[in-house]
Amino acid sequence: MNAAFDIGIVGSGFAGSLLAMIAKKMGLSVVLLEKGRHRRFAIGESSTPLANLLLEDIARRYDLPRLAPLSKWGSWQRTYPEIAAGLKRGFSFYRHEFGKPYSPGADRRNQLLVAASPNDRIGDTHWYRADVDHFLYQEALRIGVTCLDEIQLDPPRFNSAAVELCGTRKGESVSLQVRYCFDATGPAGYLSTALGLPMSPFRRMPPTQALYTHFKGVSRLEHEAAGVTQTPPYPIEDAAVHHLFDGGWIWVLHLNNGRTSAGAVLVDALAKELRVSEGADAWNRLLLRLPTLAGPFANACPVEPFRHAPRLSFRYAQVVGDRWALLPSAAGFVDPLLSTGFPLALLGIRRVAEALQTGLETFDFRSRMEDYGRQTLSELDTVERLVASLYASFKNGHRFARLSLLYFAAVSHAETRLRLHPDTYPGDFLMQDHPLFGPASRACFDAAMDPSARDSEFLAQIADALAHIDICGWGDLRKRNWHSVTTGDLVASARLLGASQEGAQEMVSRMEI
Repeated sequence: MNAAFDIGIVGSGFAGSLLAMIAKKMGLSVVLLEKGRHRRFAIGESSTPLANLLLEDIARRYDLPRLAPLSKWGSWQRTYPEIAAGLKRGFSFYRHEFGKPYSPGADRRNQLLVAASPNDRIGDTHWYRADVDHFLYQEALRIGVTCLDEIQLDPPRFNSAAVELCGTRKGESVSLQVRYCFDATGPAGYLSTALGLPMSPFRRMPPTQALYTHFKGVSRLEHEAAGVTQTPPYPIEDAAVHHLFDGGWIWVLHLNNGRTSAGAVLVDALAKELRVSEGADAWNRLLLRLPTLAGPFANACPVEPFRHAPRLSFRYAQVVGDRWALLPSAAGFVDPLLSTGFPLALLGIRRVAEALQTGLETFDFRSRMEDYGRQTLSELDTVERLVASLYASFKNGHRFARLSLLYFAAVSHAETRLRLHPDTYPGDFLMQDHPLFGPASRACFDAAMDPSARDSEFLAQIADALAHIDICGWGDLRKRNWHSVTTGDLVASARLLGASQEGAQEMVSRMEI
């Protein structure tokens, strides 16, 4: 095969397939290249309200209506019941001590429940990536993207006018000329390896390893075991469930096909102590230290081999070059804590799409892509600052719970602005460009790294930072770490959004509550 295209995208996961569809809708010729084939196991399943709004916006902007139902649990189940998913009504956090049954502690200081939606119909989702990635790949094929799977690529060759991508596919030679090449292949990916891109390691985040798989037979954590004695803001396991402990955490995501995605992220010292490279045996050793999880995993069996990631976080020093760019998931990753992967990927795809609209050979395109590269690295650094501060707070449940609210306050503010003004740009991730909240939140993240800081002073500092953007009552201590979706707080705080209470009330009426 010998052919020429405007755009070449290497990697057909959700980001690569989505960008391929957008570019095709713009009238560009696109080839999507994949070394494997769908369906396939992939990790990274938990969506968020901000990610769903961005996906909905992309579907509207670029005439991709078949993607819009994936943005809500209700529309997903009505439209694509055959695509496996999980209902995510919120974020559940439980801080454990090794060798002891879980206890919520005084004022639920070892627990944080944050609702993301008021009902199932507009709830968030966990993506069963084998199904979702396959669906997106088939959608790309359906609208005319040239898709070549099971292809083995040689290193790219660059000239002044194109990038040459050569390789073999099913015993036949392939030679492709593309005007611009995007890498969506993840860590140690196609372009980063071929170009020898240098790493620029994160400065605050402790080195971590991950161990994960999909299970069958995982039961739900009972309310009593979770220390929930009153009616919670949502069913506690219809959520991204986080079990925290000194040295790491476990995630549990329930899917509607009988599978449960579960895994652990561990700092190097604990990973070495547990010998995580031994897979199932290491997982069982970890569970023995967490007696409250013995019940849910008592009858669990892995349905995929355990995967061990010996180094989880990564960051390349360069994201954009002459006729090439890394998509966010190939540029860097911090940690799955707080489910930041989807929104970062979708923000990056939206920026790339806006650059493509200016024309591939224009100065404006090159300038926008350079901005995209800077923004991608800046947002990775923001997430690293946040997550590193949370890791430093794993020993103190009260500090962790309050510090986490800076994230939820920022994303809820961004989500609401998007709902009020759908055609505006959401701005910097976690509102680091806000003149008051940006520096105030960064000071909190830095203070969290100091274990000698007094709790009272630190918590007051967080309260002051929240006050700049708190549209959902995050600073209300009477909630005792349980946060529901309350439209009354939102309407009352309209001024923080630059909106009238009438405008906020009208937005609420459109939210399908």
